[in-house]
Amino acid sequence: MTGSVPRLTLPPLSAAGPGTLYQQIIDGLKREVSEGRLAPGSALPSFRRLAEQLMVSVITVKRAYEELEREGIIFRRQGLGTFVADAAADRSRDAKAARARELLREAVREATEAGLAGRDVLHLLHAILHTQTEPKHVRKRG
Repeated sequence: MTGSVPRLTLPPLSAAGPGTLYQQIIDGLKREVSEGRLAPGSALPSFRRLAEQLMVSVITVKRAYEELEREGIIFRRQGLGTFVADAAADRSRDAKAARARELLREAVREATEAGLAGRDVLHLLHAILHTQTEPKHVRKRG
């Protein structure tokens, strides 16, 4: 376990943002773990400290930590603190992959309801993937 508590770089929380405040904390911490900014064994801020940093209630942070602990992404040690679990990155990636499958199923359903054929949906997906993987500094010649 890493003793020092890193300052988290979570995006600003907003009541108008996607999901509840505690879900935004969960999503932000999962992103930090899956992108390698929080290594297994890293200490997390206390409920009170993170609540102060994010300007939310202690109850909101506690609920987010409880959910992350249920998912096996973090663990708590009485008197020592809260830490990133060894399998956190794998579990976070698995959860993101499951969410991506769910969103793709929903997108296919919406596209089908809009009258698009399977090949049209594939074309659309390829176009989206192409724009997201193409370096932004490269411009196509017309």
